[in-house]
Amino acid sequence: MSVPPPLATPSTRAEPRLTSLSHGGGCGCKIAPGVLSGILRGTSGMPLPPELLVGIETADDAAVYRLNDEQALVATTDFFMPIVDDPFDFGRIAATNALSDVYAMGGTPIMALALVGMPINVLSVDTIGRILDGGASVCRAAGIPIAGGHTIDSVEPIYGLVALGLVHPDRVQRNSGARPGDVLVLGKPLGVGIYSAALKKEQLSPEAYAQMVAATTRLNTPGPALAAIDGVHAITDVTGFALAGHALELARGAGVTLQIDWPAVPLLPGVRELATRGIVTGASGRNWAAYGHEVALPADFSDTERALLTDPQTSGGLLVACAPDSLREVLSVFERQGFGEAAVVGRVLPAGERPLDVRLAKAGA
Repeated sequence: MSVPPPLATPSTRAEPRLTSLSHGGGCGCKIAPGVLSGILRGTSGMPLPPELLVGIETADDAAVYRLNDEQALVATTDFFMPIVDDPFDFGRIAATNALSDVYAMGGTPIMALALVGMPINVLSVDTIGRILDGGASVCRAAGIPIAGGHTIDSVEPIYGLVALGLVHPDRVQRNSGARPGDVLVLGKPLGVGIYSAALKKEQLSPEAYAQMVAATTRLNTPGPALAAIDGVHAITDVTGFALAGHALELARGAGVTLQIDWPAVPLLPGVRELATRGIVTGASGRNWAAYGHEVALPADFSDTERALLTDPQTSGGLLVACAPDSLREVLSVFERQGFGEAAVVGRVLPAGERPLDVRLAKAGA
């Protein structure tokens, strides 16, 4: 009878950096949008129950199923390979990212299930435990239990959650509700993908690493309060398809054009300088290849700026479309919940030649 090898422990095996074990980190691991659309082609068309309020029709953030007149279930899942080397931080980031989709639908999380795939002969039990501890700490902060899950032995480390939440059926925030005349608000600065690329090249400063972890572990808790504002018409979260890709999903879903005032878009400190040095992700190029034909850019928009526009975010901010007379209340919700960097980044226009129009001049300039 063969005896399986023992699990690695800190005392028996020197462990590699977590990021060295993955071909891509965080939401940069996502299948490119163009490839994904081909994979999903043909999966729709099956009869759907009337209780399913949100499915895959407009690439929304989560599925929503009506339970009764007062409650609908929000269901989503998200998992990925390491974006950082610290196991506890990796678990925190992955869990925060997974819960974000519930908040983006206007829901409040109620429980989660853990999804765990680990190379058990490469990483120690202690390291894997720290990853799970990080995820559990985020769920505690969100006020929910991790009530179960599933584990496999995997070549690359993978961690994430199935996240479940509740929302009132009348407050579900679809990504198809944006209306011409709405303004766009972004809740977090961009640049996580570029930070992660710099980290993998060992060119990210300790200060920037702290900024990266702070941004990616900040739960998007404003979602339910934003959904309760009558003038909020659509919410999504900005993740692996970047600001451009998720703005396009809003535009396609609503049949409108989104105009982005690029100078108004907040960025993490030092991100533009890193991108200028060529520190960008491969996912950024794949994103542009998939949807660049739908984006109108200024003639003098540089490759550096385009890399920022298509930079894959992990646990990114909420992108909100709201009526102008609700803007003050929207910004107040963000401010009260610790999102002081939330900024007005554009507006919603009637459908134009392309669904996304990026401008280098601010509104009114």
